[in-house]
Formats: sequence, structure tokens, C-alpha cells
Amino acid sequence: MGQVNVTINGRTYRMACDDGQEDHLTGLGQQLSETIEELRGQFGEIGDQRLTVMAAITMADQHSETEKRLRQVEGEIAGLEEARAALVERQERAEAEIAESIEALADRLEAVASRLDGTDPLEGSD
Repeated sequence: MGQVNVTINGRTYRMACDDGQEDHLTGLGQQLSETIEELRGQFGEIGDQRLTVMAAITMADQHSETEKRLRQVEGEIAGLEEARAALVERQERAEAEIAESIEALADRLEAVASRLDGTDPLEGSD
């Protein structure tokens, strides 16, 4: 288990984390500290605890908005996948219809060619 010192609002906290997550945890601490400083700039000195709570709520709100947007994007992706599947199905049907038309045309051409040659098209197919 890893440990890291995280400085938030000028105070250093020793925190445990999973190995390899030290930089991530440090970054989160920096983000919280920056949010606290932004709020301090907007509201002045209203108390460390209150600023910390406001920063946590601000970050939770950002997280909530990100999750909402992620769900929207996942819905859009699902819709696109459905549309793609329908398009592939239509294309396969069109290709099958074209193949049938080509076969029917080939059969008609063989019949015409046989009539022109004076042979029965069914005689030559053993």
C-alpha cells in the first residue's frame, strides 16, 4: 500500500492509497486545494471548514454533471449502434436483392442467347 503527502488548503495530510495511485491522489488533492482557493477569491475568508465543504460540493457537482453527460453520450452511442445495425441489415438485403436480380438477368440472357442459337437452354445443363 502506497502513502503520499497531500497538501490541501495549506495543510499537509499523510494518506494511504493503492500502489501506483500516488500521483492520482496528489492530483486530486491539488484540484481540491485549487477549488478552495477559487472559492476564497470569490467569497473571501468565510472559514476553512466552510470553504472546504463548498469546494467538496463544487467538485461533487462537477462529477455529477460529468456522469450525466457520460450517460447522454452512452445513450447517443447506443442509438448510433442501433442505426448502424439497421443500416447493415438494409445493405445486406439490398445486396441480396441485387444478386437475385443479376441471377434472373443472367438466366434471361442465357435464354435469349439460346433462342438466337436455336438451342434449348435446358439441354446443355447436365
